[in-house]
Amino acid sequence: MITGLMILEGVLSIALIAVVVLQSGKSAGLSGSIAGGAESMFGSKAKGLDAILAKATIILAALFGLVTMVLVKLMQ
Repeated sequence: MITGLMILEGVLSIALIAVVVLQSGKSAGLSGSIAGGAESMFGSKAKGLDAILAKATIILAALFGLVTMVLVKLMQ
């Protein structure tokens, strides 16, 4: 059981890293503010993807924390 949880934790950690890296930065300097204004005027589909990635980050982080706490409890 511990081996399975450790494998699950490894998969969760890789998925969490991938989801965080795929997210766009909140501030990209001057060019980000100019493009951000244009996107808000004309609409952008990237916001939907960013929202999905943000929710996935929260879910993966919660699962990672839960699995980590269970592993710590089982190792004692």
